[in-house]
Amino acid sequence: MSRRLAGFFYGRPRLQVGALLAGPVGWLVVGYLGSLAVLLVAAFWTVDPLSGVVVHNLSLENFKTLIDEPVYRDIVGRTVLIAALVTLTDAVLAFPIAFYMAKVASRRGKALLVVAVLLPLWSSYLVKVYSWRTMLSAGGVINWALAPLGLHGPGFGNTAVWLVMSYLWLPYMVLPIYAGLERIPNSLISASEDLGASPFTTFRRVILPLAFPAVVAGSIFTFALTLGDYITPRLVSNSQFIGNAIFNNITNNQPLASALALVPIVVMIAYLLVARKLGAFEHI
Repeated sequence: MSRRLAGFFYGRPRLQVGALLAGPVGWLVVGYLGSLAVLLVAAFWTVDPLSGVVVHNLSLENFKTLIDEPVYRDIVGRTVLIAALVTLTDAVLAFPIAFYMAKVASRRGKALLVVAVLLPLWSSYLVKVYSWRTMLSAGGVINWALAPLGLHGPGFGNTAVWLVMSYLWLPYMVLPIYAGLERIPNSLISASEDLGASPFTTFRRVILPLAFPAVVAGSIFTFALTLGDYITPRLVSNSQFIGNAIFNNITNNQPLASALALVPIVVMIAYLLVARKLGAFEHI
């Protein structure tokens, strides 16, 4: 039987590739794209106000609610703003770290820095968030350190969400930028310096354009992860974010929760279109 099967695939490379990818592609189509399709359809359903039963009639009522209700507009705006701030913060912090790892550190130092960047990912997400919750509390280490200066920490709120998420997603920005910077030949940087360019000019005209696709790749992770997170806002803030609104509506109004879940998808599609327009994917 095995010989017949091997003979059937022998000399047929396309059939071999098809058989190899059948399982993963099948899972992608059924488990991932299928669930997204169900989510999209459910967003057009409604809930009967008297019985609470989901009515499977197509309607734009949920999207009208998201547009007309100020509370949902505020939630979407707050979430997108924090996601943008987290992405910008991580990019500013990650670039010098990644540049040192790729162009300055020795081979051993580079390996140690990669481990240091990956190390936070090995610990539990909840442990890290609860640690930040403890540090940000009134009697936490942040207020203790700032008290001699007559200052105090941000406490719980939107600033806390920004700080915690910037910490959580920083490795997802460092690693793509590091990989992108490693692909830049050192000869280009040396040639820019030999032609009399200042370090800032070299960064602006040589390094940043070549590393821009890597920055966009990292920003996709940080932006998308922030848009969908609901645990961090729940633990370090009383403000509502998209993830919290979905969680609060999933039991009582699943169609509205589905419509809310489509908002991050639409935002990410718009973000990718803008990035493509800026030429972020031309050198990938």
